[in-house]
Amino acid sequence: MSEREKILVVDDEPSIRKYLHTLLEVDGYEVEAVASGKEALARIGSGERPDLIVLDVLMPEMDGLETLRQLMQLDRTLNVIMLSCLNEVSTVVEAIRLGANDYLTKPFEKPDLDAAMLKCRQKQQLRAENEALRQYCEQISEDLSFLAASPQMVKIRQQILQIAPVDVPIFISGESGAGKEVVARMIHMRSPRANQPFVKVNCAALPNELLESELFGYEQGAFTGAVRAKPGKFEMANKGTIFLDEIAEMSPNLQAKMLHVLQDGLFSRLGGRQMVQCDVRVLAATNMNVRDAIAGGRFREDLYYRLNVFTIHVPPLRERTREIPLLFQHFLEKYSEKYQKKKSGEPPAHLIEAAMRYPWPGNLRELENFVKRYVILEDDDESFRELLEMASSHQRTSPREDAGAAAREPGGLKALVRSLKDEAEMEAIADALEKTNWSRKEAARMLGISYKALLYKMRQFRLDSGRATRSAHAPGALGTRIPPGS
Repeated sequence: MSEREKILVVDDEPSIRKYLHTLLEVDGYEVEAVASGKEALARIGSGERPDLIVLDVLMPEMDGLETLRQLMQLDRTLNVIMLSCLNEVSTVVEAIRLGANDYLTKPFEKPDLDAAMLKCRQKQQLRAENEALRQYCEQISEDLSFLAASPQMVKIRQQILQIAPVDVPIFISGESGAGKEVVARMIHMRSPRANQPFVKVNCAALPNELLESELFGYEQGAFTGAVRAKPGKFEMANKGTIFLDEIAEMSPNLQAKMLHVLQDGLFSRLGGRQMVQCDVRVLAATNMNVRDAIAGGRFREDLYYRLNVFTIHVPPLRERTREIPLLFQHFLEKYSEKYQKKKSGEPPAHLIEAAMRYPWPGNLRELENFVKRYVILEDDDESFRELLEMASSHQRTSPREDAGAAAREPGGLKALVRSLKDEAEMEAIADALEKTNWSRKEAARMLGISYKALLYKMRQFRLDSGRATRSAHAPGALGTRIPPGS
């Protein structure tokens, strides 16, 4: 064996412990033996992970079944072989139910133990293969979500392929929901660490007191409720990648500790005295304006420069509308399969057109949730109306850019909103008329309004039956319709 496998023997009988210790050590294993379930739990709770645990059933104070139950609570991946001088069916069934790999009755032969250990090794190998397959499927899924149909995203994909193999920190900026995590996962999958863990931490989701213990772990008794030691996310990501989302939300004190971790690769658990070394690639992201955060004292400048070896800015969805049809189709196929719906083929063209005109302030996350609703409802018209309602309550371009200008114009912001609402209404009515071959009664029923209200709106918007056309003079808007010759 190139690396000695570690085995923990748990038995209250000194003769059995000595026998197993000698028997296994002769075969080249690294063996430790303890006399009680509590000792075994203490070792596993402190972070030790043997390749195999040989556990006796009949022990004083805490028996083997209770020990097994608590071991499985700590780590379901532990490989455990139970030993007992009794061969009661109920005990065997309970041990297997709790998570034991095998059950041997004392006295046992050496070949029986070897066969049980081989079974554990095969199960561990199968688990590793399943994890590798899961990561491979995740890689394919993330690559599908990274649809580079716009020049901005093509450039980002090229950047990722260049910098992913270079083991340096990367800073990712962009609005919430724009796809920063997709970029981070693709960097990981294209790096030499692809077969190691990818660990995400949302720094804005936890108070700073909890965030520190989440990142760096804690020792037993570090604070009230810390009944056993727990490794942090940095330890879990060792040899892999950690993605610190919304890093600018960290407190200045925690940012200072993070700076030391990046510099030295060393940290201590909460309540710990020993330094822990880790080999982790750090990817960080924020939706804040970094310069403003630094100027306001919310983000340490030295930490920013430590992280900012390379920067990738992910543009919002409204600046890369070419990707909307592809993303819509991707989410449609994904959730049709997940929710076992029969949506197939391409969505209606008018729905995609409306989606491309809507600014999606929530970016990919908002689009994904909209497609989920579309798949569940299975109603093209209802989804189209929902998009129009969403569009009527938003400006077609960035509110930050246009709100000030609109307020300075005669009529101000109210006039702009009223104009946009009229455009949305006109578009909905014209599309309904076209879809019903200009049957006004059918169009009124589809829109959920009265026949008289439809006629009034048609006169208001000068919609002439069968002859209305889309205006080519309002790019980015929902579009206007005018009768020929007007």
